[in-house]
Amino acid sequence: MSNERVIYLPLGGAGEIGMNAYVYGYGKPGKEKLILVDLGVTFPDMDGSPGVDLILPDISWLEKRKNDLEAIYVTHAHEDHVGAIAHYYAQLGAPVYARAFTANIARRKMGEHGHPEKAVKVVEPWPQTVKSGPFTVGFAPISHSIPESSALVIDTPKGRIVHTGDFKIDTNPGVGEPFDHAMFEDIGKDGVLALMCDSTNVFSQHEGRSESTVGPEIEKLVAGAKGMVAATTFASNVARVLTLAEAGERAGRSICLMGRAMRRMVEASIETGVLDHFPTVVSPEDAKNLPRDNVMLIVTGSQGERRAASAQLANGKYQGIKLKEGDLFLFSSKTIPGNERGVIRIMNQFSEIGVDVVDDDAGRYHVSGHANRPDIETMHSLIKPQIVVPMHGEHRHLREHVKICEGKGIRGVLAVNGMMIDLTAKKPNVAEYIETGRTYLDGTVRVGALDGVVRDRIRMAMNGHVTVNVILDEDNESLGDPWCEIKGLAETGTSNAPLIDVLEEDLSQFINRAGKKVLADEDKLDDELRRITRQSANNEIGKKPEVTVIVSRLS
Repeated sequence: MSNERVIYLPLGGAGEIGMNAYVYGYGKPGKEKLILVDLGVTFPDMDGSPGVDLILPDISWLEKRKNDLEAIYVTHAHEDHVGAIAHYYAQLGAPVYARAFTANIARRKMGEHGHPEKAVKVVEPWPQTVKSGPFTVGFAPISHSIPESSALVIDTPKGRIVHTGDFKIDTNPGVGEPFDHAMFEDIGKDGVLALMCDSTNVFSQHEGRSESTVGPEIEKLVAGAKGMVAATTFASNVARVLTLAEAGERAGRSICLMGRAMRRMVEASIETGVLDHFPTVVSPEDAKNLPRDNVMLIVTGSQGERRAASAQLANGKYQGIKLKEGDLFLFSSKTIPGNERGVIRIMNQFSEIGVDVVDDDAGRYHVSGHANRPDIETMHSLIKPQIVVPMHGEHRHLREHVKICEGKGIRGVLAVNGMMIDLTAKKPNVAEYIETGRTYLDGTVRVGALDGVVRDRIRMAMNGHVTVNVILDEDNESLGDPWCEIKGLAETGTSNAPLIDVLEEDLSQFINRAGKKVLADEDKLDDELRRITRQSANNEIGKKPEVTVIVSRLS
């Protein structure tokens, strides 16, 4: 009897929102041929990953099995699905398949990293398919907040898998394809082994709203505005960018796109035919010479990103343009949990200038790109799978999704990153636990989460830093007193003496008392100097700083 199996292994995106990377395999245990669905990033924050540029999934397990990796399939062009492709292409080397718009974005990334753009291959939508080893894969158009999003129909010798990717049910999205109930019903009609399903909005009880519902509200707001108008949204939400631009155009305003990502997304949409028209845009140089009430800026930075156009405008000026009292700034977006502080900071900066800030306003100017609970249940009904494996959600989202399945008599499997699920077992179970984690892009290098780089940076940020210098001669006698340099610490402590003086005095006393045995022992001397420095600092300022000890020995 054949013992080939179908496995599912999330390396990112299951138990978190972002950094999506899902492995599917078919074959004998340990010898499966593999495909990877999506390879995305997540973004750092100053609390947990200070100074880091991007966070990537740890693909060590996949790299070891790269000879078994047949292909990478990308469902859509959001950064949390496509952002790591170019970073990892050299390690994996597999061909990348995507639809035209997504491929356009992916190819730009590949080119920026010096990889061949032709490695990204364009696939036409379902029913066209691609063969990758034992897998046959098709891109089924699905509505989301970026053009040409697709669910993947993955056929294996042991059954069909439907991987929804990010989706919502929107039959009138404005830009991109409407949700096609009949197509998904047809995909499910001959039986589906497993449905891997978006769980992001599982706690929202009401049906999702169409992108088309925000247009009239935005138009009304822009038409009634005085002074200059600026609006921000996700640059990838091309339908919303078009809605904003058309609202500005109808109000007699010239449109100015600000921020590289905003221009890149509009260019990609036009190049790939996603947009067949877009209002004429003017450059920032031209915009600043026009009457203020004839200008509408559409800018990046809806999540409070410090370097984006919104933050720069809030700081005073960007590309020669300033917002003034009486101008209007619209956030046509939802603030992603964790980004609230950055967004509120920008709102307050605008308020101090006298700019009127309008936010999402209970959904009036924004709708989500993810399926709410009723839409998720509709997908279950259309596909009728034997098994549902929730993905794209935090643990609480995945668990709630499993409960919904169980309530309807569908087998739900809760799988977080690192759980390899055997989908073909009589009762789908965890076949193996794989070590997963995060890799940090720190400047131009990648560091592992366990390498200690970020941990040390957090410790220095919290505790400050002291450098201790000692010089010893050939006989291990001290030449002069130890001296210290401090960073990120109060200069004066409870004794009202300079902190450096207190530390140097305590270290001198130790050096003068220490026996030759201690002074000759590199490790013991380091440990003692570090301990005394931390203890003295704690007594003076209530902080135990990070300490670097430099002992110079004359030979």
